[in-house]
Amino acid sequence: MNLLVTGAWADAKAHFSELEAMGHTVNFLQFEKDNLPCEYAWVEGIICNGLFLSHPIERFTNLRYIQLTSAGFDRVDMDYVQAHEIEIRNARGVYSIPMAEFALCGVLQLYKQAAFFRENQKRHIWEKHRGLQELSGKRVLIVGCGSVGSECAKRFAAFGCEVIGVDLFPREDSLYSEILPLSQLDNALSTADVIVLTLPLTEQTKHLMNEERFSLLKSTAVLVNIARGAIIDTEALLNHIDNLGGAVLDVFEDEPLSEDSPLWDKQNIILTPHNSFVGDGNGERIIEIIYHNLSK
Repeated sequence: MNLLVTGAWADAKAHFSELEAMGHTVNFLQFEKDNLPCEYAWVEGIICNGLFLSHPIERFTNLRYIQLTSAGFDRVDMDYVQAHEIEIRNARGVYSIPMAEFALCGVLQLYKQAAFFRENQKRHIWEKHRGLQELSGKRVLIVGCGSVGSECAKRFAAFGCEVIGVDLFPREDSLYSEILPLSQLDNALSTADVIVLTLPLTEQTKHLMNEERFSLLKSTAVLVNIARGAIIDTEALLNHIDNLGGAVLDVFEDEPLSEDSPLWDKQNIILTPHNSFVGDGNGERIIEIIYHNLSK
């Protein structure tokens, strides 16, 4: 197969010989916005992330295989893929562990007032804080019970939390006390101490967290978004964030977040630049998935 590989696979060049030994001819594009190193018609398979944002998929007239380095499919015209019977694979499971660790870490930072102690350490101030919270016994709602959500469920359960799931496709799963259908989201939100968003962005899930749903949350609730920014209506978030326990936000509707966004200055927000997926085990996991899928 004529295989176009992009720099979205960070360690790609180290594996060209293995890909060629599998019978593939490889061309490499470091930056996905740049011009291709080959003709569009040459390409039969692609390993990429957001390549089709800069290069319309319709131009790849002989394309029959796509391997994404991301877990989400939202940067690909899936209607076109299905209509042209193109095989597509994602990086399911590659980033689940670091993302779950990130979610847990963020909630613990808020519960244990990490910012307060860090600031006092910088200023050499010895001052106790009597408002620390425990995760044990809290009700954690995970919205989106795929690989990321399930890794989150393992970790919050280990801290003694009651873990409830909400998913488009509810099922029996020992990692959760129960998994509810999306139609029961509103009731679940109203009783949750921690809400972790890990579901994909679709027309159905865009602005899932809107003005009405923010009004359902407890005043002590902590919201974590490690999914896609547009799942949260930013205006609604800004209207309600001062009345919540806090938020851990790694993704935003517009990235990078503008310098004048009010979110930067909120005291009860942990804000990071779409970084939760990073982990030192990702490289080995992505290699395993790429080789496995190509060998089918």
